[in-house]
Amino acid sequence: MRHGPGWFLSLSAYWFATSFKWFLVLLVILPAKVAELSPPEEKATRLGFLFGLGAVMAILGPPVMGYLSDRLGRRKPFLLLGSLLTALALFLLVHAPGYGLLLLAYLLLQVADDLATGPYSALIPDLVPRGNRGVASGYMGVLQVSGQVLGGAVGFLFPLAFQAYLAAFLNLAGAGLSARVIPDHPLRANPRPFLAAMVRPWQDRDFLLVYLTRFLVMLGFYLAQTYLQYYLVDVVRVFQAFGRALAQEPFQGVALLGLLISLGAALASIPAGRASDCWGRKPLIYLSGVGLGLLMPFILLFPHYDALLFLALFFGLFYGVYLAVDWALVADVLRDPGAHATDMGLWQTSIVVPQVLAGAFGRPLDLLNAQGEGLGYLVLFLLAGTFFLLGAFLVAPIRRAR
Repeated sequence: MRHGPGWFLSLSAYWFATSFKWFLVLLVILPAKVAELSPPEEKATRLGFLFGLGAVMAILGPPVMGYLSDRLGRRKPFLLLGSLLTALALFLLVHAPGYGLLLLAYLLLQVADDLATGPYSALIPDLVPRGNRGVASGYMGVLQVSGQVLGGAVGFLFPLAFQAYLAAFLNLAGAGLSARVIPDHPLRANPRPFLAAMVRPWQDRDFLLVYLTRFLVMLGFYLAQTYLQYYLVDVVRVFQAFGRALAQEPFQGVALLGLLISLGAALASIPAGRASDCWGRKPLIYLSGVGLGLLMPFILLFPHYDALLFLALFFGLFYGVYLAVDWALVADVLRDPGAHATDMGLWQTSIVVPQVLAGAFGRPLDLLNAQGEGLGYLVLFLLAGTFFLLGAFLVAPIRRAR
């Protein structure tokens, strides 16, 4: 059955809402609330604790909720209940009167998000034929990036309470749109015991390679993104292009680069997804990995803001190509239709663990920069480029994808 753009947009609507929500929660709402409810000397420690706790839950939650969905053979109830609890958690988060209640609200938000997105992540392998998965993945990539762009605009323009209310509304609306495309009839329930379900995918060589591919690409991405603002401060210093100042503060400079990355990704995702349906997933992964990998040395060679603006746009284009293909690639290699949500939940951890590892690079970065000016950034961006290249070419031995 062939689907039109409206169907693909509905399928990906909850991903847009989730991307919007986490952009605001992690970058704006949570830091602001922690600062409001903590002594100044403890705010960084308390925020770091919440981020660490959230990372652990984001690793454990999606596979567990995916497994429960597979056991029951249902997707829609998980999505709808998770979106309702998400809206409640956002309300509690923004109105928490103390740090303890803020912590509980954040825990509820994590559980609610995992409850919805663990099963939701199985919809592409569940519902989309192999020949259309690239298109579906492309739409998902566009809406993911669009959610972040809208989150940046809302976070800049509106107060915290409005941000939380809008995120809650979009979660409910996105869940409603995505639920429309989920069939009402139950799937075949998976009788596999929990431990067997968690272990089985890692015994599949193709799944392991797909996981490692995304793990390495995302590790390169978060290494480059996490410390980009510090690179602007320490190395670039002046945020002007064509003789005009485009930003006064480093956060403004990095925000503009992020906007260009998102724009490039949005432009590339759907065409790249369609191309992968015609030509295969591997050529597009090679293109994105080589493009991202080769861009890293240019960041070091041309540490000028006007050059970085062009590099950011090209980075976004190559990153959009990757976003358009990675969901389709993993959907192609899954073997057991009764375990789609479990397997996709496990695969989703390939984006969380790299975030944790990228955060741990902060201390080595400081030590290397202390040994030589800019040495840490040299190592950082070359490492990121290496991870992009390794991640791309790890797809070569995958048998159940072309």
